[in-house]
Amino acid sequence: MSVSADLKRTALFDLHCSLNAKLVDFGGWHMPVQYSGILQEHNAVRMAVGIFDVSHMGEIEIRGPEAGKLVDHVATNNAAKLKIGQAHYSALLYEHGGFVDDILVHKVSDTEFFLCVNASNQDKDVEHIKSHNHFDADVEFASEKYAQLAVQGPKALQVLQKLTATKLGEIKYYWFTDGEVNGVPSRIARTGYTGEDGFEIYVPPDKAEGLWNAILESGQEFGIKACGLGARNTLRLEAKMALYGHEITASTNPFEADLGWIVKMDKGEFVGRDALEKVLDQGINRKLVGFEMLERGIARDGYEVALNNEPAGWVTSGGPSPTLNRNIGLCYLPVQAAVPGTSMQVLIRNAPVAAVTVPTPFYKRAKG
Repeated sequence: MSVSADLKRTALFDLHCSLNAKLVDFGGWHMPVQYSGILQEHNAVRMAVGIFDVSHMGEIEIRGPEAGKLVDHVATNNAAKLKIGQAHYSALLYEHGGFVDDILVHKVSDTEFFLCVNASNQDKDVEHIKSHNHFDADVEFASEKYAQLAVQGPKALQVLQKLTATKLGEIKYYWFTDGEVNGVPSRIARTGYTGEDGFEIYVPPDKAEGLWNAILESGQEFGIKACGLGARNTLRLEAKMALYGHEITASTNPFEADLGWIVKMDKGEFVGRDALEKVLDQGINRKLVGFEMLERGIARDGYEVALNNEPAGWVTSGGPSPTLNRNIGLCYLPVQAAVPGTSMQVLIRNAPVAAVTVPTPFYKRAKG
């Protein structure tokens, strides 16, 4: 394990080292890619429960009489429809309609909103929001105030409930509440990036290690595992959850990325809206679609994709699916081909390997 002084460290860095985690550079942060192994960690989350350190994620707090107006101006979803204690998935766009970032918006009160943003984009996101702040609202870059732990899997509620008086079962999906977990003041959100039920917990950084250890102890009876970014990636890919820099970039728009559902064109003006109007008028030329390999070979991010052996797109994310035991991926194709059942080829070491487009998400958890 090599440790660079140039990379940022979460509050749990020393703990990861003590657990012999394999650390990598992720968005300028020392982050664990795996502990016991990606396959074991992935399966623990699908079948029982896992815990992730996601403290590298950024937090932005927006307060003031017109906080909601600012959020609605810079983000695509309709924050005005959020109730207090509710969250939703949204996006920050440039004027040309491409992604600045994808974000989670939490409504704390009528005058306060809490945004969770991607690690590598947090500085850029804050400046973007501030540059469009023509409202009676204050924007605070609050990342240093929070560590974030994600407890994910079908046993997540049972593990956490032993540590809190908050009735977790009453928190609906994409809602949150403020309370205590193991005596630590916490923001408890029923959100996640794995396709499973679970909670993301925001706590003061100096309390993160004690809480991590308490959660691991509470989850022992369920076989809880510490999980790294490797399993986080395979889990989110199976659930078709977008990753910035892969499915979404400054050169892709929400309609191409199959995220039109987070764009509320009828809410009024917002940054990027005029460009999206033109996209809707003219139609999109490409679209994100899922595929699975028909022949031996793993489609990796960035590999070229062909239709009838003619260049047609590229793989945005790809790899083995531990849950489905198939090699899967996401790619951009011309819109007319971006439907299930299209034969395609992925260029692996310059050789075309057969694949077919399939419905997504690849994996969807059973309800109840």
